[in-house]
Amino acid sequence: MSVYSRILGTGSYLPEKVLTNKDLEQIVDTSDEWIRERTGIRQRHVVIDGESCCDLAERAARRAIESAGLVPTEIDLIVVATTTPDQIFPSTACLLQQRLGIHGCPAFDVQAVCTGFVYALAIADKFIRAGTSRCALVVGSETLSRILNWQDRGTCVLFGDGAGAVVVGAAEEAGILSTHLHADGAYKDLLQVPRGIGSGSCDGDPYMEMRGNEVFKVAVTTLGRIVDETLEANGMQQSDIDWLIPHQANIRIIQATARKLHLPMEQVVVTVGDHGNTSAASIPLALDTAIRDGRIRRGETLLMEAFGGGFTWGSVLARY
Repeated sequence: MSVYSRILGTGSYLPEKVLTNKDLEQIVDTSDEWIRERTGIRQRHVVIDGESCCDLAERAARRAIESAGLVPTEIDLIVVATTTPDQIFPSTACLLQQRLGIHGCPAFDVQAVCTGFVYALAIADKFIRAGTSRCALVVGSETLSRILNWQDRGTCVLFGDGAGAVVVGAAEEAGILSTHLHADGAYKDLLQVPRGIGSGSCDGDPYMEMRGNEVFKVAVTTLGRIVDETLEANGMQQSDIDWLIPHQANIRIIQATARKLHLPMEQVVVTVGDHGNTSAASIPLALDTAIRDGRIRRGETLLMEAFGGGFTWGSVLARY
């Protein structure tokens, strides 16, 4: 008998500190009107000193595990998607494993920037389908505020911190219908943090760099293609999608993808206004928000899609 995976529970967490567009007007040459018009963002949450990526991940993870009606020791796989780990090693997944009191199961990080959660969920799905895992914890957690140049108005107004998590379990019927992952390193210079470990020491600029207009154009085109690929792989029509849960980068990109699907914005989960771009955390944050407020219901078909630095892009089609 075939084994599939389905989403059992979701959770999320946002730092308490809120940074509004008005606050940013005091820091950098920008305005609330300019940010809202171009991105749809009103505010974002940011960590305070002493608050770590693992702290956010733990809070989201515990809420997801509770939502699934489980206890941490029932988890047998942990995959954390993050661009901003607390340490070079151990992985944030191992740090989270220790926090949760889980011992022995595989735990590792995935780094695909804004597509990280889609990559991580696809990996967990394959572990479960292969029979090597029965109950996986998948987390997207980011502290992007720590890699932002707060004098660069092209990036600092866009990003925020947060975490989202799902618990995925084995099932007799498919919950996750298909996953689609891609990358193309030829675009690496358009969105990057040009810092690494070379000659035994850290070198380069520690802050995010983005050529926004070029990233926008490639993202819109690429996400249009991933929508077509996902629908074709499942023999579905656009009308079969109940909810679009996109990566929350920019309201204009979200609207363009919704038009591609002929979906009214009422069927699109949008949290970018309150959260900003939280990279790998954005899709699970949006998913948890819409499940907890009652919009998304069991049996509905969800399309999750993302695009990020690398470039990476991908999608997950799931029946919740």
